[in-house]
Amino acid sequence: MRTALFLVGIILWPVMVCAQIQTSVVEYTERGTTLEGYVAEKTDLNGKRPGVLVIPDWMGVSEPYKKIADKLAEIGYVAVVADIYGKGVRPSNNQEAAAEATKYKTDRKLLRERVFAGLAELMKNPNVDQSRIAAIGYCFGGTTALELARSGAPVLGVVSFHGGLDSPSPADGRNIRGKVLVLHGADDPFVQPGDIAEFQEELRKGNVDWQMVYYGDAVHSFTQQKAGTDKSKGNAYNEKADRRSWEAMRQFFREIFNEGATK
Repeated sequence: MRTALFLVGIILWPVMVCAQIQTSVVEYTERGTTLEGYVAEKTDLNGKRPGVLVIPDWMGVSEPYKKIADKLAEIGYVAVVADIYGKGVRPSNNQEAAAEATKYKTDRKLLRERVFAGLAELMKNPNVDQSRIAAIGYCFGGTTALELARSGAPVLGVVSFHGGLDSPSPADGRNIRGKVLVLHGADDPFVQPGDIAEFQEELRKGNVDWQMVYYGDAVHSFTQQKAGTDKSKGNAYNEKADRRSWEAMRQFFREIFNEGATK
């Protein structure tokens, strides 16, 4: 894969969320397209620390994912919310979001280039330990996190929260260098059993260190309160699955970042 070569980042409008967390809007480019992400980090820590790339669902960079970045910063990581669509491209409804996401799901090369640009922006942060990088993604972002891993990106691990698992190039599983954690609603109607079986076989053939955790009574979008609680729609919030999946991610990070059990 040819990755973006012209990446220029500009930190804009720093904001103090609290006495210790600083947030910023950041502009960077990928092949001439301006992207606008979000950065959160603690200001009272010395030395370099792990970095986490946060990849939003199909609505793009939005408040729920900025809050996730803030939570990661509180733990002690540097977090960057990646922009896949481009500055100013912010869907206002599911129809617009589906149209945007489809552009990238049907062009995995472009999808990888956009997420790799976000990764490069994270890694250039002076407070980030480039040897300790992870990526997490939600729904469309989960698909994107897995594509980042399949690209051979230098990440220690990726986490997919209720993400799509299909791949047009299953052989790319052999490129995965880090560990994989998939957090999945056991009753998710949008991820077919065949996709799960093919995904697991892809990882086996690639000799990937992977885990897949199923949450009972959970459907798609189980971490998203905006999804409501009507499971019959296929998308619904599940408080237990949300809480348990976050803790599973934290334990995964303790392992890959070699942190022990202190965080």
